[in-house]
Amino acid sequence: GDFNSGLAACRTAERRLRELIKRYDIDVLLAGVQRNLERSETRMRAQIAKLPDGEYFYEDYLETFGPSPEYRLEPLLLPLRLTVTGETLTADFTGAAEQAPAPVNSTLAVTAASVFITLKSIFDPTQALNHGSFRPVSIIAPEGTIVNVTHPAPAGSHGEIRKRVIATMLGALSHACPELSSADIHRTSFHNLIGGVDSATGKEFVHYEWSSGGNGAFLEADGPSSMAAIDWGDLCTVQSAEVMETRYPLHVHWTRQAMNSGGAGHTRGGLGTRRALQLTRGQAQYSLLADGAVVPPFGILGGESAAPVGSYMHEDGEDRPFPTPGKVGGHPMQDGDIIVLQSAGGGGYGDPLTRDPEAVLEDVIEGYVSIEQAKQSYGVIIHNEQIDHNATVTQRTQQKNQRHRVRLTGPATTSLYEAIGRGQKRVARLHPDDAAAINVVDDQMMELLGSRGAPIRAWVRVDTAARVGHLELDARGYEMLRVAPDQEIQIRPLFRPQLS
Repeated sequence: GDFNSGLAACRTAERRLRELIKRYDIDVLLAGVQRNLERSETRMRAQIAKLPDGEYFYEDYLETFGPSPEYRLEPLLLPLRLTVTGETLTADFTGAAEQAPAPVNSTLAVTAASVFITLKSIFDPTQALNHGSFRPVSIIAPEGTIVNVTHPAPAGSHGEIRKRVIATMLGALSHACPELSSADIHRTSFHNLIGGVDSATGKEFVHYEWSSGGNGAFLEADGPSSMAAIDWGDLCTVQSAEVMETRYPLHVHWTRQAMNSGGAGHTRGGLGTRRALQLTRGQAQYSLLADGAVVPPFGILGGESAAPVGSYMHEDGEDRPFPTPGKVGGHPMQDGDIIVLQSAGGGGYGDPLTRDPEAVLEDVIEGYVSIEQAKQSYGVIIHNEQIDHNATVTQRTQQKNQRHRVRLTGPATTSLYEAIGRGQKRVARLHPDDAAAINVVDDQMMELLGSRGAPIRAWVRVDTAARVGHLELDARGYEMLRVAPDQEIQIRPLFRPQLS
């Protein structure tokens, strides 16, 4: 289908080019093409020139897992150095994890396209797309890595690496142009497949579901909910229940936007989608290729993380997760089994304690945010669909005063990354008192927040040898947060909302 569509598009383009040549002649056509390319290049150069010259950094992870029975998380590091010089921009992915023997690697074409998608969406979304827009942009993606795969490693999962490259771009640009950037999008294309032989017809079937998620909040407004991200174009991502139930032995129990799934912020991230599917006859197998099930979408400028991706077998009234979140291969399903699919939300933008209480109340009334999260994340006290303004002022003051800050030391002379299988992850060594202050335990994820931009994610190491009230940071960490040694930063646990 995709191949034939592409072939048809090429044939249509050829026919129309011949019509233009016949009407205007080849020289006029080529001159027009050149003028359009130059016009787009000029527009993009003008936008890049508005950014402050300098280097901007961010890092993120692709999720892979080791073998059974441990199924330990082996995150693949993806660092980005974004350099702005006058009217040109370079995206450098040097240091990206080595290519893996799993379908998580990307070709250079997908990596470059992901950079271009972000820049075009942020800087010049209304102008027609052509190669001229990308002439001022350079990509460095070392061969043999997850962003430039070579033989014999498999290439695939381009929707996952594409969104991860977009995430690193958003993280870096949140320092360069926070007024134009959004928080992180919903992390994954979320490829769910249920297939088998329909016992009623004897025919094979495969249902492919790519549930849309929430998109990142931005300066002017909340992020869109249950909507395709910027790299998907105008794809329909919420499949019709009636069509699905007619074609396959499946029943849609319910589909809804997931309460509390959008990242809290001055503007709120968009909500993800939850859907429950039941196999109505026979047997089938369920498979999933996704990302962002462990490391969720991030907020920026103090905004909170959104809900991660999830899929669960619904048994005995409970949602039971798979041992490898986001990665499932051929899980058997029997007649009557129910699987729950949860796409990620979008990250929040700005401090949640500055969100208009009336907007929080509206979110509660509409079912986007629970009363409990209104208090926990936004500091807004609501009773009987009314705001208690005095209690809200008190609650917000209390929550702001309880934010835990540590003084930075370093830069560290030894690596702050721990190797784990084929992956590695950043660790933060906290004194037990600091760990208790933010209510985290060993190997739990936490965030380090500067005054601007996106947070650093790290895995906690509770260490009695660490200095209380202090945190050692490496050179890359200082570059990402754009802070200096001896400054104070806020630390907090990675937010995990309760969904419904």
